[in-house]
Amino acid sequence: MNVHALLPRLPDPAVLAARCRAFAVLDTVLDPAAPMHVYQPGWRDGVALARMDNCSGDRWSVVFDPAGVFLHAFDHECDATPWREDERVHWPGLLDGLPASLAHYATAPDFQFEGFFDATVCVWRETGADAWLCGPVKFAADESDGSEWLFDLLADGSPEAYVRYADECWGRTVDIEAVRDLMTGAPLTRRTAAGLSPTGNFEIMAEHVRALGHPVHP
Repeated sequence: MNVHALLPRLPDPAVLAARCRAFAVLDTVLDPAAPMHVYQPGWRDGVALARMDNCSGDRWSVVFDPAGVFLHAFDHECDATPWREDERVHWPGLLDGLPASLAHYATAPDFQFEGFFDATVCVWRETGADAWLCGPVKFAADESDGSEWLFDLLADGSPEAYVRYADECWGRTVDIEAVRDLMTGAPLTRRTAAGLSPTGNFEIMAEHVRALGHPVHP
């Protein structure tokens, strides 16, 4: 799968934001010190940022701006990596068509590595638009931009998918009902926390979860 197959799998922006926050909450309960998914509700004035970093050189970010949503990712081993050339260069068409209202994020220092916007996937949706868009990128049948594995969990968005992710990436067996509760916005409780991390410190979990804008009870 490349970005063209990803587009129809992405939900509306409000649902996407809720998923990003939920995955950050779940990861934080599993490991408050090193969650893979992070959500910053007040990244900038009126702007939220969701991030995933697998600490192996692959990552994605989603900016939720009043003007729209800008999603981008980097798979360091895929065919579309800018590092395929001695001097980094984007895959042809990657940023073509990016609207002016969101284009400044491609040059934001937060997303630069050594002065370059490292990205293999870029997707956007301006506020009021009814579909996700990407540039006119083209791929051969055996070429990839990393979309399939980078965004599979986010595009799926189901409790079952998160349970598989927790097992594959964290080596943890978690209670699917606890996952379901937090994904539907239910407050973090000692019961749900125990279903995810039986030996974790609830007070530490709760502090981190509150910072994500998710309710905690009591």
